[in-house]
Amino acid sequence: MSEENTAIEKTESDGEATIELNKVVSFHYRLAEIAPTGERGEWREESHGGQALYYLHGFHNVVTGLEKALEGKRVGDAIEVTLGPDDAYGRRRPNATQRVPIKHLQFVSPVKKILPGMPAVVETNQGKRSVVVVKVGKFNADVDFNHPLAGKTLYYEVQVEGIRDATTEEIAHGHVHGVGGHQH
Repeated sequence: MSEENTAIEKTESDGEATIELNKVVSFHYRLAEIAPTGERGEWREESHGGQALYYLHGFHNVVTGLEKALEGKRVGDAIEVTLGPDDAYGRRRPNATQRVPIKHLQFVSPVKKILPGMPAVVETNQGKRSVVVVKVGKFNADVDFNHPLAGKTLYYEVQVEGIRDATTEEIAHGHVHGVGGHQH
């Protein structure tokens, strides 16, 4: 068992740690979109039944509104929070559509025909960016660089599973390493 797993187990058993700057937090969540009418839609994502999500608190590794809502919580705490676009994935930028050569689009799995609405990845000067195909031509595609959840009001249900102190290396790198985190 790794040192990180032991630290999480100790934290879970004593229940004293709270979520604050430089803590590694693990949690399970469910995410739904809130319609303009105020009704919650179907669950879009959830981690229950799989691995918990890990993040380094205070480094914006999760949306800012969720990070703020988790501040001060303890292992076992559960929260429900509704976040507007400014606290989630931001507002939609109307000028975020760009034409790119189709050969630069990367898909999760091989596709026979590219269709509008398909998610893809494009390598940019700032690294890989997620995009959504808007229009497809013979050699180029118009893609939207907005996050698919930009402009949306989101509803989260979150259960805190573990809290531990971040390592010096994790703090220096700004993200979690090891189980549930980045592998160098």
